[in-house]
Amino acid sequence: MSGVSESVADSKKKIYEDLNTCLSGLLDGETDEIAKMANAAALLYQFLPDINWAGFYRYQSRELVLGPFQGQPACIRIPMGKGVCGTAAEKREIQIVEDVRQFSGHISCDSSSRSEIVLPIQEKNCLTGVLDIDSPEKSRFDRIDAEGLKEFIRRFQNVGEL
Repeated sequence: MSGVSESVADSKKKIYEDLNTCLSGLLDGETDEIAKMANAAALLYQFLPDINWAGFYRYQSRELVLGPFQGQPACIRIPMGKGVCGTAAEKREIQIVEDVRQFSGHISCDSSSRSEIVLPIQEKNCLTGVLDIDSPEKSRFDRIDAEGLKEFIRRFQNVGEL
């Protein structure tokens, strides 16, 4: 890995360390899930560079339903297995899409989005929703983002236990 790449990686890791520390402090003691999601989405939108949408979809009645977010108006309901969010939810796997225009079945809510990362959220092996983040830049997300956001979700879920 070159020095520039290591520097970029270190910078990204530092952003996630700071983001996750702020999340813990911001949500400390809060029990209302919608309030937690709203502030978590705002924090992501504030901290992460080069994104144009950050938010949650909640799993209800075998589909994903729009939750708190920051960005342009979004699709309200997403069937399981459809688009990047529905695929992440159905497979229960993180989806990193370098170019959403190349993703078969992509659901375009904002035509300026080029890349996307979606993480399933589970409690006791039961799907509760997904965290969805979009960027106007192609190939914006990588494994460092995935690891930082996995920790973000862990802290989000355990906020009362920190």
